[in-house]
Amino acid sequence: MATSNNLKLTLSAGIALAAMVMPSFAGTEAKESKAVVEAPKTSCITGDLGVNFVSQYISRGVVIENQGVIGQPYADLYFALYQGDGFINKISLNLGIWASLHSRHTGASADSTVAAWNEFDWTPGIGVTFAKNFTLTTSYYEFDSPNGAYNPARSLNVRLDYSDADLLGAFALHPHITFLKEFSGKVGNGAANRKGEYYEVGFNPGLPAFGPVTITFPIAVGFGTGGFYGDNSNFGFASGGINAAVAIPCIPACLGVWTANAGATYYYLHHTLTQSTGINFDGPGNDQANNNQVVFNGGIGVTF
Repeated sequence: MATSNNLKLTLSAGIALAAMVMPSFAGTEAKESKAVVEAPKTSCITGDLGVNFVSQYISRGVVIENQGVIGQPYADLYFALYQGDGFINKISLNLGIWASLHSRHTGASADSTVAAWNEFDWTPGIGVTFAKNFTLTTSYYEFDSPNGAYNPARSLNVRLDYSDADLLGAFALHPHITFLKEFSGKVGNGAANRKGEYYEVGFNPGLPAFGPVTITFPIAVGFGTGGFYGDNSNFGFASGGINAAVAIPCIPACLGVWTANAGATYYYLHHTLTQSTGINFDGPGNDQANNNQVVFNGGIGVTF
């Protein structure tokens, strides 16, 4: 009987111990089987791509083409190399490509197999944001012509942007200044044996957003040395325009932010800029009407 009682006592103790231990194991298993949700990580790589169509291709005041259909696709990648709270706030590596495709093959080589491909640019650079609102971007610009319309042009481009949104909010002017130095070939329309410099002052003010619609008013004035524009006046052009961009809401956010845009830009050109070889205008080369040009644009793009 003593043995039997001892056995019952042992079994009772074992059952009680199991009853205390099993909930602990069950709780551990439930905790370990629960999915761990991590906070989403911000990508260090952003970019954009799209295509614009223009009624004329005017580059820094130089009329490249004003006939036919002109499509200009682009793509950019931005790699965030550094972010901080000191005087230097951000450093990024920028890689961009851009092209201009023309239905009118002005200047194309007779034996070209890509007669519509007038221009291809690639522009690697470094952007540095400092003092919170200033961004200095230094880039190497190479302009190539796959259809042989002109020789390759290589240059250094430096641009300083200032974000005045903290001061003016939705009515910020977003001013910028640009300097370009020709190394080889010609970006402007000056003499081929003279290397020039280009200077630009611009603004991009806008209106408060109307739902998915944003409206901006790009303004720019371009100047160049005699080697760039081939004229002692140094004045190249003045331009002002309006551009409306509309967000496309039906595209999932995981595919980026898509927008459609349309606008028009008025150019006042120095008379030497309306005399480019192979470009036809409505009036005589020195006619005042040729100094006043309007470029219409429209396109679609995505940022990610």
